[in-house]
Parts: sequence; structure tokens; C-alpha cells
Amino acid sequence: MSPAIVALQSAAVRFGAKTALVGVDLSVSRGERVALVGANGSGKSTLLRAVHGLLPLAEGRRVVDGTPRIAMVFQRPFMLRLSVRANVELGLMLQGVPRAERRRHAMHALERVGMAGEAHRIGRVLSGGQQQRVALARAWALQPDVLLLDEPTASLDPSAKREVEVLIDEFAAQGITVLMSSHNLGQVKRLADRVVYLEHGRVLADVSTDHFFDGPLPEAARLFLRAELPWG
Repeated sequence: MSPAIVALQSAAVRFGAKTALVGVDLSVSRGERVALVGANGSGKSTLLRAVHGLLPLAEGRRVVDGTPRIAMVFQRPFMLRLSVRANVELGLMLQGVPRAERRRHAMHALERVGMAGEAHRIGRVLSGGQQQRVALARAWALQPDVLLLDEPTASLDPSAKREVEVLIDEFAAQGITVLMSSHNLGQVKRLADRVVYLEHGRVLADVSTDHFFDGPLPEAARLFLRAELPWG
């Protein structure tokens, strides 16, 4: 396995008196597809933000290999009251891309996710699936080394979920490292090659996807998996 592009070592995150992550060791190598699973409140979203560097660590440290470009797509992407194209251009502007190049990069990204035809529409009036595709375009336009996804298909209809999954799979195939949280275990099987199970802010299992679904697991992870899988 290649060296870690980003890692957390003995990481803890606290919100006042509440400990959201404790003693987390996580190392993600270039090109990996890692899924975070666990019940609501297990620490998945907090872990993604800690990996990004958006949250300070109360203990431990965050280590990155060089200066990787890291982009994050949130469960409910934020759209400004601007056109779809302007929403994508904003991310490029914040990254210091010259104004003359921003439109070209933004349109290329929108074409990549099948949203170029909606470039002049106001982002906030789009459907949930369309907004998620725009959010993916905004992230992909930055040409990230690492793409963090927080429940990227939550609340989307089946057709929109499939479209977003295809895009994530294509981005990963380009060599982008993907770290995502998901409650959809079918999605985890389709997209991830490694699964990290969290409970109460602790990592209880960190195994290959095949092992997670077919191999021995700690009791808590086994019960979670049994409860989440449909009968039959």
C-alpha cells in the first residue's frame, strides 16, 4: 500500500464537555476508497471534518503527505443565490484561480457531471439530486487529491442516487482518494474497497469491504451489520 496521503493519530475531538472522537487512528493511502459506517451519532461526520482539518483536535495530530488538495461535499450542499456556474466558480475563486480561467474550468466541471445545460439556473431551485451533482462539480473543479463525502446520496431518489454513485466511481477511477460516510450498505459494497466502523466516536473495525461483509467482526459491528442488512 502506498504511503498515507492523510492520517489521524490518536485523534480526539470535543465539543464542550462532549467527546465526539476519541483515540482515533486512521491512515488513508492515495487512491483508496474508504467508507465510514456506523449509527447516527457515531462520529462519521466529525471524522470527515477532522480529516479535512475543519475541526481542531483536542488530542493527537493530523498528518498529511505534502500539501494535498482536499475537497468536501456535505450531505446537504450549500447553494448561494447565484447561478449554477457562479456557484462552481466561487470555489475556484477561493482557490486563487484567475478570473479568466474560472468560467472555462467551471463549465468543464459542469459538463463532467451532466449539468452544463443548467449553468444559468439559480442553484437553489434545483432538485436535491441536481444540487448534489453541482456540489460534486464544484469539488471536482478543484482537481482534489482527496474527496470527502458526507452521506452523498442521503434523501435522494433511486435514480439520483445511481447518477451520483456513477460520478463518485468515475472520480475514484481517475485516482482521486475517496473517503465517504454512508448508511447505505449496498452503496458501500459498490463503491468502497475498505470499511471503517465507528461507535461512540471510536474506530472498532477497519477492514477490507469483503472482510466487513463476510469475515469476523467485533460484536458491536456484527450486530450493526445484521440490523442494517435487509432480510433475505
